[in-house]
Amino acid sequence: MTKVVFYEKDEKLRGFLIKEHSGYDEEGYDIVCASVSSAAYLTANTLTEIVGAKADIDLREAYFSFILKDKFEESENHLRGLRLHLESLAGDYSEYISCKTETV
Repeated sequence: MTKVVFYEKDEKLRGFLIKEHSGYDEEGYDIVCASVSSAAYLTANTLTEIVGAKADIDLREAYFSFILKDKFEESENHLRGLRLHLESLAGDYSEYISCKTETV
């Protein structure tokens, strides 16, 4: 199961952690993993390349950690959009993805 954790500080989203494979289907056919990965990369790339935010990023096999270091206000809506999208996926594929928010 893919596990997603959104990090919140002072009631503002500051980043996310996505780990593990969903197990929905075999590699190359797993629409849940592909959806999660695509949305996470879109958000991270938008924040770092378009918004110009700095972030601590740790990207490995079945692991993607993204923690903002600045530009919190400018980044909030993008992270909220990612959370909304992934929570919607979790509603449709609850056996394969879970989402939660933690205060840091």
